[in-house]
Amino acid sequence: MQKFARDEVNPGYVQFLSENIRSSYKIEPSQFRSYNIKRGLRNSDGTGVLAGVTNIGSVQGYMMLDGDPIPMPGKLFYRGLDVSDIVKSHVERGIFGFEEVCYLLLLGKLPTQAELNAFNCVIAEARKMPEGFNENILFKAPNQSIMNKLASGVMSLYSYDDNPDDTSPENVLRQSIELIARLPIIVLNAYNVKRHYYDHDSLYLHMPLAELSIAENILRMLRDDKKYTPEEAHLLDLMLTLHAEHGGGNNSTFTCRVLTSTGTDTYATITGAINSLKGPLHGGANTKVIGMFKDIKENVSDPTDDNRLRDYLIKILNGEAYDGRGKIYGLGHAVYTESDPRSLLLKQYARDLAVKNGAGDDFNLMERIEEIGKALLNEKLKDRKTVCSNVDMYSGLVYKMLGIPEEMFTPLFAIARVSGWCAHRLEELISGGKIIRPGYKAVMHKTAYVPMEERS
Repeated sequence: MQKFARDEVNPGYVQFLSENIRSSYKIEPSQFRSYNIKRGLRNSDGTGVLAGVTNIGSVQGYMMLDGDPIPMPGKLFYRGLDVSDIVKSHVERGIFGFEEVCYLLLLGKLPTQAELNAFNCVIAEARKMPEGFNENILFKAPNQSIMNKLASGVMSLYSYDDNPDDTSPENVLRQSIELIARLPIIVLNAYNVKRHYYDHDSLYLHMPLAELSIAENILRMLRDDKKYTPEEAHLLDLMLTLHAEHGGGNNSTFTCRVLTSTGTDTYATITGAINSLKGPLHGGANTKVIGMFKDIKENVSDPTDDNRLRDYLIKILNGEAYDGRGKIYGLGHAVYTESDPRSLLLKQYARDLAVKNGAGDDFNLMERIEEIGKALLNEKLKDRKTVCSNVDMYSGLVYKMLGIPEEMFTPLFAIARVSGWCAHRLEELISGGKIIRPGYKAVMHKTAYVPMEERS
């Protein structure tokens, strides 16, 4: 597709102005230390600065003993329920459970069957996009970035809402349900429009079916032939469930709470959270894992040889291979130490489908990257931190097994997490009470104003 014509600022002028950028904005690390600044809102031991309380989600990766964090197996709770128990129940009942999780997060309790049926009917009805939305917002302005298109699409929903600025709990709950229903439609349609205009593929748009779950509809709308297996749909449902919520301190959820505290509308708030999630250090991390995985397969002559794999992982750690950043992507987490429960659950339930879909060798290689990489990192960090695999280590591989393109990885994360964002927004509206406004220490030197004729 031909790019839209636009006038650019002269690159030479920008280069001229940029010569002083790094020195003008550089703040020495010593200044952060001298004022005891908690960079990244992290304490010196890596734990997060306490910024609030929540009843929605809890992430546990260590216990405190005499003021020090002690590693422990990771736990993730949704409204007080262990996510492992939630997933186990969904598997035993053979149901698609993501909608139940959305209800749990929004309403604070597990639904009865009648309540869940009613909720699913409302979700199905809310999937209908406002008249003219697809044509005016998605088709006329395609975007190569599905996340950027999702953000602009959500922001545009403001114009189709008769009561967009009302921040009463009732109205925000209504908007939240509509967003849970509509994000998959925006993402899938934006992706298919992008394929048509930028990748020169045929344009097809499959309508969602009311009787199908969110996971089933995603696969149906994504694929040309609309076909999928129950195993594939259940695995995607698991992915959505495990990404729905992760406490109030993660970047996108904290962004959601910060914006909510200003009194702004739901669409502006969720758009901000989406833009936060797009960042490669947050929601985009699983694509880095897949990139590293491909690089290892291309550059290790025999990936089944542990010694050769270990040697190449050492090169990655030393910044001599892959992207040169010295990171084994998919390992390490801000909170989890001994284990990330989401990673364990993905490994547990994805293995059979990996073998069935011919991805068994890739799955085994990822497990070996995990084990060897963990040993290398724990040896490097000594007693400073215990490292485990995080959910990104296996989520990208699972998406690949499902035939989902990489550009859809982070948008699917947003589809899952919007229920958690909306729950935190409601909690902030009802219990927050104050605009979130931390302090910054000014360290510039005071100078006198220089008249124009005296400047050089």
